[in-house]
Amino acid sequence: MSGDRESTSFAALRGQLQEAAAVFAGGPDALEGVLLGLVDDVDRAVREPLEIFPVCHHSPASATAMARRLREKQPKVVYLELCEDLAPLLAELRNCRLPVAVQAFAGDVDGFPKEWAPLSVVAPITEASAEYQAIAYALDTPGVELVLVDRSADHVFQWDGRHEQPPDEDDTAQDARDPEAGLHGEAVGVEIGDLRPRFAELEEHLLRHGKVRHWSEWWHQYVEVPLGGSSGDAAVDHDTYRQVMFLVGSLFRRLAPGDGARVRVDEDRERYMWTRMREHLDATGTDPADCLYVCGAFHAASRVEEFGVRGRTGSFTITPRTATSWQYGLIPSSHAAIEAQFGLAAGSVSIASTEWAKALKRTRVKPYRLAGQAGAKKAAATKAVAKKAAPAGPAAPVVAPAAADRLSGFLRRSPVLDALDEAELLGWSVEIVRAARRGGYLASTADAVAVFETSILLAGMRDRAKPTPYDFQDAAVTCIEKDVVPGRRDVRRLVEIMMGGDRIGQVGYEALPPLARDVHDRLEPLGLRLQQRGVRRALLDMASRPELRACSDVLWMLRRLMPHGAARTVMGERRLGERSIQESWDLALGTHQRALIELGYEGVSIEQVLEQRLRRDAYGPSATTATVLAAVEDATLYLGSRRLADELGTHALKVLAAERGVDGAPEVLRRVRALLAYYRTSEPVLPSWIESFVKSGYAHYCTLLPTAFQDEDATVGQVAAMLGFLFSMESLALSLGCDRTQLELAVGQSHPEEPSKTALLWAAQVQLGTLSREELRGRCDALLADPLVVPAYPRYLSGFVHALEPVPGLADVVVEAVSNAFGRLPDAVLLPWLPLLITTLRSNAAELAPLLIREAGRIFPGRLAALDAWVPPWRTPPVVPGSRRTDSGGHAPRGAALLPLHPAACDALAGLLGCDDGWTTDSGGPPERGALLTARHPESAKAWEAVLARA
Repeated sequence: MSGDRESTSFAALRGQLQEAAAVFAGGPDALEGVLLGLVDDVDRAVREPLEIFPVCHHSPASATAMARRLREKQPKVVYLELCEDLAPLLAELRNCRLPVAVQAFAGDVDGFPKEWAPLSVVAPITEASAEYQAIAYALDTPGVELVLVDRSADHVFQWDGRHEQPPDEDDTAQDARDPEAGLHGEAVGVEIGDLRPRFAELEEHLLRHGKVRHWSEWWHQYVEVPLGGSSGDAAVDHDTYRQVMFLVGSLFRRLAPGDGARVRVDEDRERYMWTRMREHLDATGTDPADCLYVCGAFHAASRVEEFGVRGRTGSFTITPRTATSWQYGLIPSSHAAIEAQFGLAAGSVSIASTEWAKALKRTRVKPYRLAGQAGAKKAAATKAVAKKAAPAGPAAPVVAPAAADRLSGFLRRSPVLDALDEAELLGWSVEIVRAARRGGYLASTADAVAVFETSILLAGMRDRAKPTPYDFQDAAVTCIEKDVVPGRRDVRRLVEIMMGGDRIGQVGYEALPPLARDVHDRLEPLGLRLQQRGVRRALLDMASRPELRACSDVLWMLRRLMPHGAARTVMGERRLGERSIQESWDLALGTHQRALIELGYEGVSIEQVLEQRLRRDAYGPSATTATVLAAVEDATLYLGSRRLADELGTHALKVLAAERGVDGAPEVLRRVRALLAYYRTSEPVLPSWIESFVKSGYAHYCTLLPTAFQDEDATVGQVAAMLGFLFSMESLALSLGCDRTQLELAVGQSHPEEPSKTALLWAAQVQLGTLSREELRGRCDALLADPLVVPAYPRYLSGFVHALEPVPGLADVVVEAVSNAFGRLPDAVLLPWLPLLITTLRSNAAELAPLLIREAGRIFPGRLAALDAWVPPWRTPPVVPGSRRTDSGGHAPRGAALLPLHPAACDALAGLLGCDDGWTTDSGGPPERGALLTARHPESAKAWEAVLARA
């Protein structure tokens, strides 16, 4: 294994550390071993023939050092710590506006637990990062090869179990506070250069003695500024940068707690990367001196036996990938999403981007940018294209000298204090006051002065002469923030926006998957810039522009498939058998670009994706009859596919036969009614599957009805839905061969104990004719007469209201029952009982209350003056059976009395038909009885008599 022998380059540093350990610990102990181990790790990494470039993720100092080193060395091969299966996507970065994230996505898993699906891995990339500099250099420089050497996305889930842990509460709260923080969704983040202490006590110690609040601020103050330089000091050279980063990575690695699983994953990743690099070197014959290995400082200080080009071989076997099918693409990212993904302080990535721009001006380093990069300056892009013709060659080879000890001088050097930049700080103070006033704060010039002075004061208390952006943020919050935020953003968020804001990336059209491009092409007639973020209003008048019907179809499918807000209808609706001629939409496809891209992982068109999802819902293990019928309705509504609807409807029969509960009965009733109404109006005959469904459902619910009446888990609404299915589908079911005796037996075998279900059973008996309305009214009167039952009377009323679903003709009886309660109960009973009645009806029968109100409006008088003389219909004396009304002459009226009184209409019609006969007059005698028609026209009767005589 390379690096076993110690070099003499760091002998002086080793001696100093041994003396320091003896002074602090009083003799050789574990401290000496740790300190010397740090130097050994640095020495080993520095002497590696294949140059290792340690980085920290989204670090301006690392990005600046990377750009400088690439121009100096011009390596022919760049090995990058990134999932190897993401390599084909990197060329598409030039079509995007950074930041974006490279994503690997798997909707269906094979080889992993089903509950893990969907699987997603993202690697965010910003311009102010070392990995982007390496990618831009390799892709735009002819003759340079970029090789990704880290484990694949499949191995991420094979090895790493961190995704099984529940999400951190702080991350969840941040996502809820900032919607842009959720751009990565539930994806597992992969970053290059994760440098953070894994020893909680160490991080707490560093934060406390560094007088900072969070790790991002400590890193900026004590690593970024010394390495990247400042206004008062130049940036360190390449060798110093490498050795310092090796030291930091080794420190965090050696002081990490003994988490065996995490350490094993880290070491396996290092073995994986060195194995891939040696395989590439052997296959291509490339000289290691012409290569550059870009990885996190934590992995650069590796101690595995496979480390180095001459490390141990054959000891590590890369396991094969599972059979899971992975899809790859680019999704938009943002600074807030990166911070939430990797636990960084809010605003730290925006501050890093600002520091990166300052470092470029200060150091005059020319960064690499992909040619044609969206969002980059045209001048920079032109220069990149011009330089693309100059291949990387040995014109100016850089021969690396023997590694010298630059670490000792860096550690002994006293920090250079930045001079106070009053102009910059004053500009910040004025700008934050201006932003606060726009945000609703009552800020003034005095607040700007206070922020300026407080920033200097806080910096002095934290042992720094120049206030950092974090000091300024704390000062602004201290001086301007109030108890209540007057606008949408607080002062801390305003400072983050002022320091650069939350930059949100965008994936260009050429980098989109085929489905996303197809959607934008099909919506082109709308004439809107749908790739931009924000809400766009689309007005569709299909009457004047029939070509917009295709756009309407696409929008309705997007509304069904994408998150709420991506395609929101303002005007217009689509239901079975109904289509609007004018629609208005609020479209935010640019804001929800990630969701549209992930749709592209499932298919090449939205029709295909929708059909796949409908099948998945219908054939899933948790599918119910209601969900299958919903899939049938969506297939008819959005796809217009009779084939798919018939297939799913046939499957609904199997699901219905396997169900033993009634939980989905209300939804089944609603959807079957809608489908029946649609097919009856749009098809010449009903589909065979829906006829079979009605027939099977009739027998199925008849079987379950007695059990549902007695089951405590079955609600009154579910039982009412069952009865609604049986009564409303009864005529069709009987025509298909069902027997009504099934329903009569089921109702006769039902013996509920709960009051609401008892009332529901009475309503069913009225519908079947086994209980008359007068008997039902008598039972209601008996309930009101029994003081022991009066407290439960609202529950009976709840059952009666639910009975309006299967038996809507009982609305007048329900109104009568409620009116009798208010008319007969005394105030001492009624007033305590009234809130219970209201809450019961609201919780159990809110959707049926309008029907009850309409019936009450029909029965009760419409004017207050008529109320005193009004007699309720149920108190009107009943008509004696067989009695008939008579006219003034004592005869019962015959024929139509209205026509003789107003004969003009009949005379006009007779004239049109050519009838000259006049009106017949009443003789005033007793009315004729019997069959008058056969007496006046006896020929037919005589013919029948002759036929019957011959028979």
